[in-house]
This record gives sequence, C-alpha cells and structure tokens, in this order.
Amino acid sequence: MIVVDKKKYKMAIYEAKRELHVQVYGLIREEDAENYLVDLQDTINKVSKQTYILVIDGTHQSPVPSRVVPQLEQTMQFYSSLGFKDVFVIKPSSKIAQVQIRNALERIEFSGTLIDGVS
Repeated sequence: MIVVDKKKYKMAIYEAKRELHVQVYGLIREEDAENYLVDLQDTINKVSKQTYILVIDGTHQSPVPSRVVPQLEQTMQFYSSLGFKDVFVIKPSSKIAQVQIRNALERIEFSGTLIDGVS
C-alpha cells in the first residue's frame, strides 16, 4: 500500500512481507529533504521497526554533486540507525551513483546490505 506519493519519492508499506519501501527519483534537493524526512518519520511510525525490513530503492537515483556526498553518507547512516530488523539498499541504475553510494557506505558504520534488486 503506497502511503506517500510525491514527485521525488514514494513510500509504501507491504504488511504481508513486513517491508517498508522507500523509492527515490532523481536527486532530492535541499528544499525537498525536509518534507522527505517528515514523510519518512510519519511512515516509519506506522510499522513495528523490530519486525520490518527497510528497503531503500535507489534504482532511479541520480548521481549527487560532490558537495552533497557528505549528506549522502549522513543519510545512509540515518537509515542504518533507525532500528529496523534489516536495511537493504537497491543499487542505482546509474554507475556513477552506484560508486557514490558504495563509497559512502565504506566510510560509515552501515549495518545494512547493498543489493541489485528485490524479488
């Protein structure tokens, strides 16, 4: 069930699979980030984090400018710190964005898993 459907992101809860999916489109700009975090917190509050898996779908995520890379690291750290049963990050289709995410994850304590996709 989709609970948030905005131009830059969607959030859906799949009760049968006990998964919360967050899909990001393009590049989240600074002005979008505040609304994104509010929507994310509201969506998270609808599930039991201890029994749900968080799936961050970056398939359609754009590469970020180099000045934004530290925020990418902070965002990945934030996802890891939310207390979900597990966290999966789906690799972007963009090779540049893949490298940026992989590099960001290597620099932080990320407890999740980078994957190619979900079945």
